[in-house]
Amino acid sequence: MTTFTARTLTAAAAFAAFGAPALAQDVNVYSSRHYESDDALYAQFTEETGITVNRIEAKADELIARLEAEGDNSPADVLITVDVGRMDRAEKAGLLQAYDSDTIEERIPERFQHPEDLWFGISQRARIIFYAKDRVDNPPQSYEELADPTWKGKICIRSSSNIYNQSLLASIIETHGEEAAKDWAAGVLDNMARAPQGGDTDQLRGLVSGECDIAVSNHYYYVRGYAGQVDGLTEGVDNIGWVWPNQDGRGTHVNLTTAAITAHAPNAENAQKLLEFLVSDAAQTLLAEGNHEYPAVDGVEGTETTDRLGTFKGDETTPTAAFSRNAAKAQAIFNEVGWD
Repeated sequence: MTTFTARTLTAAAAFAAFGAPALAQDVNVYSSRHYESDDALYAQFTEETGITVNRIEAKADELIARLEAEGDNSPADVLITVDVGRMDRAEKAGLLQAYDSDTIEERIPERFQHPEDLWFGISQRARIIFYAKDRVDNPPQSYEELADPTWKGKICIRSSSNIYNQSLLASIIETHGEEAAKDWAAGVLDNMARAPQGGDTDQLRGLVSGECDIAVSNHYYYVRGYAGQVDGLTEGVDNIGWVWPNQDGRGTHVNLTTAAITAHAPNAENAQKLLEFLVSDAAQTLLAEGNHEYPAVDGVEGTETTDRLGTFKGDETTPTAAFSRNAAKAQAIFNEVGWD
């Protein structure tokens, strides 16, 4: 069997490698992360344990479909997704098994763990409010304020099919109930500067172009505009301000990159070793640096690029499991109010 240590496999090589019987010192990872820094992450795990990491990277929905098609014969040991919502889809499809680890239980905050230990968060992704500093003097300080008529015709935000928005609305359902969440979604829809389009970077580009005055985005899309050249963003990034929402209340909504052991993992013991490695200080730092994210383990420092955003209070009252629990209700509300 050909082994591929700590790097992404080409599709042909991955299928060939994963199609053969798994070696005792292998762990096979299906990951929707796509950052070069993960090479160093897995290389360090291999150096410490002697376990070779074989990895396929693709969109989470593709990986989940692959797991379903493979069934009991799946070679995958670990599934990594960049949001709770898609991990929930894997859970509902019966594609996960529980981990049993005191290390994970002790290091990862309870709010970042599935209540039955089916998955846990390995890094944080904050969804925050950005604004054009030359056009907005008093930006909204909470998610709830985005629905205020003050911002009519001024907000850029992604479509309702976006998992980050679905999780945000799911958290609002958990906090305020379904009726209040529906009023909020209708209010934000009424305040949009344009129909939802593009990704988070496109919402920030809308601030630069003047198409909108307020934008909602995950924090790292903004940080990328400083860390490197992002067309349509970097040239205007100095005029973009930010707000950490709900600092006087429950705190800022954060989504998670999540990890889990697959239901039919042929190397389940090695899979758990990898998951435990992912909560170490060194791995947490590498995970955060790869995409300017925040560590999931308390006390591990962020990166230089995220330091420019300052400190914030994350939502410590809403369990991330609520994002998946309320996902169907969130989508139904989006559909009802007409948020495309």
